[in-house]
Amino acid sequence: MPSSSRAAGPERIQVSRELTTLIGHDGAGAPTAQGVFGLGFSLGAGFGQPTLQLNPATDGGGFDVLLLVDRAALARLGGQALVCSNQSCFHLPSELRAIVLMLRDPPAYGGARTVYRIAKSIELVCETVRLFEDGDLVATGCEGVRAEADSRRLIAARRMIDERWSEKLTLDQIARACGLNRAKLTRGFREMFNCSIAEALAERRLLEARRLLLTTDLPVSSIGYESGYLNNASFSRAFGRHFGRSPSDYRAIGVAA
Repeated sequence: MPSSSRAAGPERIQVSRELTTLIGHDGAGAPTAQGVFGLGFSLGAGFGQPTLQLNPATDGGGFDVLLLVDRAALARLGGQALVCSNQSCFHLPSELRAIVLMLRDPPAYGGARTVYRIAKSIELVCETVRLFEDGDLVATGCEGVRAEADSRRLIAARRMIDERWSEKLTLDQIARACGLNRAKLTRGFREMFNCSIAEALAERRLLEARRLLLTTDLPVSSIGYESGYLNNASFSRAFGRHFGRSPSDYRAIGVAA
């Protein structure tokens, strides 16, 4: 069984021969070896921005979580394009930020703590690869003429949608919270994320609806209401357009699988 040990420096989780996780890496002394690729996750303490750095220098700064992954293993998971990316730093999306937080501060104790962190380490690698392949990672410093401050506000708008999707968010509310006017928010959001505010919010709610369909026995009508739809017909239409099946059919296929 892989184990966790506390010593001077970061906490080390030996997940497997192909994956090592360092919690609280201070930017020095990380093991390096030919064929190893680093994924450095920073949550942005203080006024910093949450970021993901690809293969960072071991003396280039600290990380809340640093994953050291065998390059061949990463390629097997579909991450070859990630390894070969000409961008080295990305804004950390909410999906990855949540996993990093759970790795750093796991809700488990004793032996379960290590097992939990092993599972979250594997999830973090897989989700990073998936988001990169889907084009959902936004590189820092590649926003063209857009001011860096505006880029950070747009990232904050996306995080607000990802984390507060269940609320009745409006364009004006998001604009005020992020410090952008409506026009700049609308234009910049589409440029950065290739979708509108309304589309991003609808997608986040439908993804949550899909999760509830597959993991609970709540009635479809209740799930639609929880996802922000006032009636079952509008929920079924929206779900069908997005996933290609009605909510009931999607649940039936998922249960059968």
